[in-house]
Amino acid sequence: MASLQEPWLLENGNLKGSSKEIRHGRTAHNMSSSSLRKKSDLTLVSKVRCGMLRRFLTNLQEVILGTKLSVLFPAIPLAVVAECYGFGRPWVFALSLLGLTPLAERVSFLTEQIAYYTGPTVGGLLNATCGNATELIIAIFALSQYKIDVVKYSLLGSVLSNLLLVLGTSLFCGGIANMRKEQKYDRRQADVNSLLLLLALSCHSLPLLFQMTGATAAVTADSTLRLSRASSIVMLIAYLSYMVFQLFTHRQLFEAQEESEDDEDGLSEEAPVIGFWSGFIWLVGMTVVISLLSEYVVETIEDASDSWGISVGFISIILLPIVGNAAEHAGAIIFAFKNKLDISLGVALGSATQISVFVVPLCVVVSWIMGIKMDLNFNLLETGSLALSIIAVAFTLQDGTSHYMKGLVLLLLYIVIGACFFVSKTPPNQVNITNSGTKIAIDKIFRA
Repeated sequence: MASLQEPWLLENGNLKGSSKEIRHGRTAHNMSSSSLRKKSDLTLVSKVRCGMLRRFLTNLQEVILGTKLSVLFPAIPLAVVAECYGFGRPWVFALSLLGLTPLAERVSFLTEQIAYYTGPTVGGLLNATCGNATELIIAIFALSQYKIDVVKYSLLGSVLSNLLLVLGTSLFCGGIANMRKEQKYDRRQADVNSLLLLLALSCHSLPLLFQMTGATAAVTADSTLRLSRASSIVMLIAYLSYMVFQLFTHRQLFEAQEESEDDEDGLSEEAPVIGFWSGFIWLVGMTVVISLLSEYVVETIEDASDSWGISVGFISIILLPIVGNAAEHAGAIIFAFKNKLDISLGVALGSATQISVFVVPLCVVVSWIMGIKMDLNFNLLETGSLALSIIAVAFTLQDGTSHYMKGLVLLLLYIVIGACFFVSKTPPNQVNITNSGTKIAIDKIFRA
C-alpha cells in the first residue's frame, strides 16, 4: 500500500478524522467489496519522473487493476464495439452485463476512498446513495423507454437474489466451513431490516389487493396508481428515517467487523490509495460508463430473450441481479467462510432493504415526474414470491444463530422461484388479463 506522504496520493486534501473515526465509518458493503481487492505494487510506477504521468498511472493501477475482477474490464470496450458495428444484439447484452460486474465493485471502492476524506457520516450517505447505483440507472433507462415491466422485474430480482441467493449461499457455505463452530450474529440489525422489508411488502401488497377487490381494472387503475404514489412517499420517509437511525442514533448496530491485523491480503490497512479529487473524477467516469452499458442492456434485453428462448421476466429477475451484483455477492460469501456473518447479513439484508424502500419508490416518483404511470402492483406471482421470501428470511434469522441447513432451505426456495419464472411465458401485455381472471376466480370463491 502506498504511503500517505506521497503528494500524488494526498493531492490538495488532508485526511479528515482519525484512524478510529475512519474505521468507525466502514459499512458491510465496503468490507464485502474489499474482499475482492488486491494489493497493488507501485514500485515500477514510482520510478516515473513526470509527476502528472505518475499520478495517472498510479490511479489507473489502483482503480482498474486493483481488483480481482479486472479481467472483465475488456468486456466494456467489446460491448461498445459490438453496438457500434452492429454485432448480434444478444452479444451486446451479454458483454454489457459482464462489463457492469467490475464497475459495480469499483463504485463501492471509490465511495470508500472518498469517505476517507469526507468522514464516516458523509461517506455513509455516499455509500448508501451509490450502493445500488447500477439497479437505479438501469431502472431509469428502462422507464425512459416505457419498459415498466423490466423495471419491476429487475428490482424484484435484486431483492430476491439478496434475500435468498446471497444470504442462503452465505449461510450454507459459512455453515459448511465452520461446522464445528457456533455461528452467531447480531439480531438487532436483522430485526430492523426485517421490519422495513415487511413495510415494503405491505406497500406492494395493498395496490394488488385493492385492484383485485375492485370492480374492473379500468376503474381501479387510477386509484391504484394514486395509492402506489402515496405508499412510495411513505417508504421514502421510512428510508430517510432509516438513514438517521443507521448513521446517527444507532450507528453501532451497523458497524462492520474489522479484519484481523495479520490479514494475509493486507487489505485492513486504513489508508486511502488515491486522492479525493481523483476518486471523485473516477466515480463520475464510472457512473457514465455504467449509464452507457445500462442503456445497452435495456435496449437489447428483448432481443436476447428472443434469441435465447428465455422470457424477459426470467432474464430480469434471475440473470440481471446475479451477474450485475456478482462482486458484492462474492464478497458476502467470502466473509461467511471466515465466520463473519454480520458482514454477510449487512450486505444481503442491507441491499434488499435499500432496493425495497428506496430504489423502488424512487422509481415510482421519478416515473410520476416523467408522466409515466408506474405503480407498486407487481402482480400476484411476483408479490407472492416476495412475500414468501421475506417470511422465510424472517423465520431463518429469528434466533441469532446459523447453520448450513438454514442456508440450504433459502437456496432451494430461490431455485423453486427461479424455475417458476423460467416456465412462466406470460407476455407483459397479458398480465392485466391474468390478474382480471384471478380476480374473477376469487370473487367466485367468496360468493360460493
